[in-house]
Amino acid sequence: MDEVARSDSDRGELVLRRREDGSLELRANGVFVMDTVETSTERALAVRALELHPNPGHVLIGGLGLGFTLEATLADPRVTTVTVVEIEPSLVGWLRDGTVGHGPALLAEPRVEVVVADVARALEEAPPSAYDLVLLDVDNGPGYLVHDANADLYRAPALEEAKRAVRPGGMVVVWSAAEAPELEETMGGVFGRWRTEAVAYDVDLQGRAETYWLYVGHVSGT
Repeated sequence: MDEVARSDSDRGELVLRRREDGSLELRANGVFVMDTVETSTERALAVRALELHPNPGHVLIGGLGLGFTLEATLADPRVTTVTVVEIEPSLVGWLRDGTVGHGPALLAEPRVEVVVADVARALEEAPPSAYDLVLLDVDNGPGYLVHDANADLYRAPALEEAKRAVRPGGMVVVWSAAEAPELEETMGGVFGRWRTEAVAYDVDLQGRAETYWLYVGHVSGT
C-alpha cells in the first residue's frame, strides 16, 4: 500500500493511501475512516434524508470525507445549494487538486460552497432556519471516536444548535459506525421521540460484515 498524501495538525495525523487495486483509503491517527470501495452508507446519509424531504433546497454537510455524501446530495436536482463544512484544510486540498481523482469536478460544482471550519462552530454561527437538511458525518460516531473533542457533537447542546439551523419540516441526520442508543435517546429529547428514527445498513467492508447507522431527527413544523 502506497502513501499518497499526509498531513499533521493539532488534531493529529491524516493519511491518504492507495491500495494495490487502485482504491484510496483515508486514516486519521491510524484509525480507518473510509475508502473509495464501500461508499454506500456515506451516500445513504444523503439519500435517506433527501427521500424524506419534499423540498431539500439548502443542505449543510458536516464532514467532507472523500466526497461521496456530497456527490449523492448533488445528484438530487431539487438541491440548490450545498455548504460543506470540513475542519481539515488538507483534505479539502486533496480533493480540490485532484489527489482524490473525482474531487476537482465535485468541488467546482456551482451549487457547492466549502467552508474550512469546525462544524460545531459553523452551526452556532448559522442563522436560524438556514438549511433544510443538516447531515453530520464528522467522526465514526459517539462510540468510536477518532478525535475525542468530537464527542460534544453528539450531545444535546450541539444537536440543539443543529436543530435551530434547520427550517421547520427539515431534518438533522447523524451517521454512526455502530448502534448508539444514547445518541438515539439524546436526539429523541432534542427532536421529540416520535420524530426520531434509526436506520441500519449492512455492508461488506474489506471482507468484514459491518452495520452502520443513521439517526434521523425531524424538526417539527410545516
